[in-house]
Amino acid sequence: MARRKKVYEGKAKILYEGPEPGTLVQYFKDDATAFNAEKKDVIEGKGVLNNRLSEFFMDGLASAGVPTHFIKRINMREQLIRAVEIVPLEVIVRNRAAGSLSKRLGIEEGTPLPRPIVEFCYKDDKLGDPLVTEEHIIAFGWASQQDLDDMVALALRVNDFLTGVFHAVGIRLIDFKIEIGRIYDGDFQRLIIADEISPDSCRLWDVKTNQKLDKDVFRHDLGNLADAYTEVARRLGVLPRNATQMTKPTLIN
Repeated sequence: MARRKKVYEGKAKILYEGPEPGTLVQYFKDDATAFNAEKKDVIEGKGVLNNRLSEFFMDGLASAGVPTHFIKRINMREQLIRAVEIVPLEVIVRNRAAGSLSKRLGIEEGTPLPRPIVEFCYKDDKLGDPLVTEEHIIAFGWASQQDLDDMVALALRVNDFLTGVFHAVGIRLIDFKIEIGRIYDGDFQRLIIADEISPDSCRLWDVKTNQKLDKDVFRHDLGNLADAYTEVARRLGVLPRNATQMTKPTLIN
């Protein structure tokens, strides 16, 4: 059997060459990191859950007319995706104050924001993914003004979709981050959602209790991360309703 060529390895995923030109295989690891990888652990089954949850959200976005890089899930840990040119920015959408926003502005966590706020961070682990303005982005050529307008529009469409999906199962979407990639058809460029959408990239609180169901559980030692992600998957119907935390969850195809 031919050994696959690794294209890139990040904190939570590995990218391999795909079976066809213009495709990649995205492998979800069990690694958990926080505080720019200063805190690390391995959570058995996390990659399996995030693979399936990301598939669920990407399929839903496609059905809602939002373009993504997702093609199909291959197995428990891998999915086939379109190769894209990643814009070197994290796009963050905030519905309530939490995390770094609360620290920067002194706003109590959980405070509703007057409207969704879109922020950009420059993707550079060595720099700690610093917050940047639209002026920085345009000046340094990371994206054009048209790109930024399109990215904000895409991010807000994702926010509308995710907010509704989570609210229906008793979860409040506090904030989330996405990555966006460029694909080309001749001289024509299109921006699409890339990377993943999972509890790793969202801040999720139970509507009634404010219990955290995202990576903050790991960041702040609030319990078992696999339990939290399993609960999200169970509520969304990705796992059976009677499912409890499992190291190797049985997923619904």
